[in-house]
Amino acid sequence: MHSIDRTRSPTGLLAHWRAAPLYARIIAAVALGVGAGLALGDAAQILETPARLVLRLLGALAPPLILLAIVQALMRAHLGGRQALRLVTLLLTNTLVAIFIGLAVANILQPGAWMSAPPGAPAANPVGGGTDPLTQFLDSVPKSIVGPFSDNGAVMGVIFIAVAFGIALRGLRTHEVRSVEDLVHVALTSLITILHWIIEIVPFAVFGLVASIVGVKGFRDFFALGGFFIAVVTALALQFLYYALRIRLGSWASPLHVVGGVRDALLMAFSTGSSTVTMPLTYELLREKVGLREQSASMGALVGSNFNNDGTALYEAMAALFVAQLLGLHLTLGQQFLVVLTSVVASVGAAGIPEAGLVTMTMVFRAVSLPTDYIALLLTIDWLLDRCRTAINVMGDVTVSCLLDGKEREGVEETPPPST
Repeated sequence: MHSIDRTRSPTGLLAHWRAAPLYARIIAAVALGVGAGLALGDAAQILETPARLVLRLLGALAPPLILLAIVQALMRAHLGGRQALRLVTLLLTNTLVAIFIGLAVANILQPGAWMSAPPGAPAANPVGGGTDPLTQFLDSVPKSIVGPFSDNGAVMGVIFIAVAFGIALRGLRTHEVRSVEDLVHVALTSLITILHWIIEIVPFAVFGLVASIVGVKGFRDFFALGGFFIAVVTALALQFLYYALRIRLGSWASPLHVVGGVRDALLMAFSTGSSTVTMPLTYELLREKVGLREQSASMGALVGSNFNNDGTALYEAMAALFVAQLLGLHLTLGQQFLVVLTSVVASVGAAGIPEAGLVTMTMVFRAVSLPTDYIALLLTIDWLLDRCRTAINVMGDVTVSCLLDGKEREGVEETPPPST
């Protein structure tokens, strides 16, 4: 009996660990990382390897994920007529405003300058030299999915990709592929499956990174992170006020009436961190509680939500500027415009990607040649900011629906037009 209990204990512990929500595991990882860093000191530097591995894998997945997500979103979107053109205009306007608010707040508050790192210094020192086994292992992990195929010597990279896709596609091996849309769906689903595996090791990456930073540098970098957190929350609050103003000026519904009607959707978005999961509830509340037309509610909450990621785009732009400030670098207006452009493109179709902010941020950083190592530092607070920006994403869907409904409520009593 005792031997049976011993074999079951690890399984039970693993089951409890996996059953816990990601944010709870990250909080636990931060606490354990602080303790390990204080206990190990400089020796904790070796624990940063999981963080570097996560960043390498995210960087490899980001381009194909964004490509397939945008392709699928555009293929599945039911757009047509003047209402569709207005929808696209509203979505683009809201996203651009969000990014400019983020950049303005980051330029004014300059949270990265509160506790600057030496110019060009990495977030954590590289582990060992070229002969270190851990470094050799990281070097064998492909930086991109197509990279190993252009390098004749990257056999290990090809093996990594083959094993990952082989396992991911096992669950889709009986899926029929009758159209191009089916092919895109299978490819995107397999990538998201692999992304879920990477997300599973994020808490271990956070643990290693926190331990390494605390052990080698102390708590200096976390003071700068506190400033970044305040700046992002401030920018998200300003974006929320912008939405309220837009509703006040462009819709028959008052901002208080709208927010009161969709508060459950906003709370669900904050608690789940997913605008896709919240989508059906958002649509229902817009129809039942707010009283919008069926077409307006569906266009904004169902169709528009696939393209509307204002909070995520705002966060990515601010993160890029924050890291540049932390390194003592200056992003020119041209580089900041490139951040805007990349953030807009990367945010399209990202609603269905788990932890989309982390995935797309690698593309934004690379667009202006910022070291992606610092994304690992943001992991320690990203779990909370992710929920804040997801709520803003949903509020953006709500705003678009209200603006599409217009300033007259008379049409609510009319028979809704047949859906196409």
